[in-house]
Amino acid sequence: MAENAYIKLVPSSSQQTITTDEIKSLFSYYKEITAKTGTQLDWDYEYSAFPYEIKETADGEGIWFYLKSDHDRYNAIALGIDRETIVDEDGNQRDQMYIQITLPDSATHGDKGKANEFCKFLGKKLKGELHLFNGRIMYYYPRK
Repeated sequence: MAENAYIKLVPSSSQQTITTDEIKSLFSYYKEITAKTGTQLDWDYEYSAFPYEIKETADGEGIWFYLKSDHDRYNAIALGIDRETIVDEDGNQRDQMYIQITLPDSATHGDKGKANEFCKFLGKKLKGELHLFNGRIMYYYPRK
């Protein structure tokens, strides 16, 4: 059965909306900084840190994409964006965007580890509320 994690863009987040292109650019930034780490260590760390290719289908354009790997320890991770309606403490309704990270049935333990790593990276960058695969919540936004 597929597992899901969510990064919710709450009012205190660095941004309230996001597109799949913005997520892809964050992954490009991730690859860039891990490549610099690899240069410092004199090791080809970039491929080990991000052993995936970003793939997009015609029906999922702008809504979801997936990370596909040909490495033997990794398979795939799917990412998508959506909105949900939230009722706050005052009874007011508001729309809230979130990023959904899905591990398909064919995902490996390596995929789950990388997905957790990517979730934490995206959560920190966006100052979001991260709901992990195990149900725990990590708050990366400034709280009152």
